[in-house]
Amino acid sequence: MEGFAHTSVPSAPVLAAYSYCEAVTGSQARNFAYGIRLLPTDKRQAMSALYAFSRRVDDIGDGTLAPAAKLARLEETRAQLGRIRAGEVAEDDTDPVAVALAHAARRFPIPLGGLDELIDGVLMDVRGETYETWEDLKAYCRCVAGAIGRLSLGVFGTTPGAADADRADAYADTLGLALQLTNILRDVREDAANGRTYLPAEDLAKFGCTGGFHGDRVPAGADFAGLVHHEVRRARALFVEGYRLLPMLDRRSGACVAAMAGIYRRLLDRIEREPYAVLRGRVSLPTHEKAYVAVRGLSGLDARTISRQSTRRRI
Repeated sequence: MEGFAHTSVPSAPVLAAYSYCEAVTGSQARNFAYGIRLLPTDKRQAMSALYAFSRRVDDIGDGTLAPAAKLARLEETRAQLGRIRAGEVAEDDTDPVAVALAHAARRFPIPLGGLDELIDGVLMDVRGETYETWEDLKAYCRCVAGAIGRLSLGVFGTTPGAADADRADAYADTLGLALQLTNILRDVREDAANGRTYLPAEDLAKFGCTGGFHGDRVPAGADFAGLVHHEVRRARALFVEGYRLLPMLDRRSGACVAAMAGIYRRLLDRIEREPYAVLRGRVSLPTHEKAYVAVRGLSGLDARTISRQSTRRRI
């Protein structure tokens, strides 16, 4: 099958495919879209292609199809990923997401196996898996979020001569875990309404919350605030470790990561201050606060702060 032309400027069909993916990203992932707007065009396009494909996988898992139909659709999506990996998607293909992702994978060293991991994670959702311990949940989070961090790093790359660059994949993975655990806390009631429980069973038992979260109140005797604060401390430790990635990135890639991670860190702050808010509705940040986080990231302040902290630890 005809491949893509090796030109610096994508063809019209490829540009149209990227435009489609950017539209999906802008309408479906406001926090993510807010971060990637800080990137140069080629990286922003690649990140939108990654998001659009990932969103397709997530939508299958979250949709209304019967479990057997979801499993079949996920395997079809995995087969499509195999065609992308093999270079079998032409730029006039009728699927814009496949066209954009295939082009992005030619532009950047994207480890497409991370999308296989995402599919594995969504299969865990479809099968209704629950998690006894944090180690169990961490394995799931690595599939659905750590993998996205590593895929994104394939687009960002590291700056030449960056210290500890061999650890960049691990830091990207850990930052993904931090974001996912924040998501789990934010969406605890919404997930419960969909029959899903992600927080470790041993943590739920420890704080008397095994009854679940099906309303804006918890059963008498449950220490919901204690549970939330316990998970917040875990997420904060993950953020501290994952933020060590920032000094390894170029200015605009670092700004993108700092903006997305900064938004989630601030969500975590809000959840910590008012744990019961997550039982009343989705916690979010106002636009002006997101803008502040983006400016802070673009200034390089977060990256410089992490770099100084890392230097002090090495000394």
